[in-house]
Amino acid sequence: MSTRPRRPHAAARIAALLVAVAVLVAPASPAAAHNTLRASEPAAAARLTAPPTRISLTFLQKLDPAFTTIVLSDAEQRKVPTGAPVVADATGTVTIDRPLANGAYTVAYRVVSADGHPVQGSYAFTVDDPTASPAPAVSTPGAAGPATSSGRSAGAGPWPLAAGVLLVIVVAGGVVLLRRCRGTA
Repeated sequence: MSTRPRRPHAAARIAALLVAVAVLVAPASPAAAHNTLRASEPAAAARLTAPPTRISLTFLQKLDPAFTTIVLSDAEQRKVPTGAPVVADATGTVTIDRPLANGAYTVAYRVVSADGHPVQGSYAFTVDDPTASPAPAVSTPGAAGPATSSGRSAGAGPWPLAAGVLLVIVVAGGVVLLRRCRGTA
């Protein structure tokens, strides 16, 4: 009695191929390499009863001092004077040059992640000191406001598109392989 060697089923081959592709594509995800804001002082959406004297932002990855920008703006989008950012490992800090009046403020930041992509974002907080007066409503010509920000990197690069194309090719190849195996069985 002779026995033919068993050939793996097409479904098992396709499953193995899909697992291999997933393992190769998953680490290439661009978002994993981008820096992310982990903590801030004052915190986002905080309502402070005393004005802060500094802004401190802590990220997941070490910051490059040459490419770290932190800007504080008031409700009228006027830039509030601060010191230059001081960077210590993954934390960037600016000191606020004058006491803040009551009102809403926006912290905008731009840093560079380990993969070289710029990452920017912003958040707001409010000073509501019962002993202070509200912020004056005068406008300063030429004052810069915070950059519009999405909290995302400036560009994801070609990886998501390449991963999508690769996935379509693998699925199409799997379908063709499955049809061929069913036709020869």
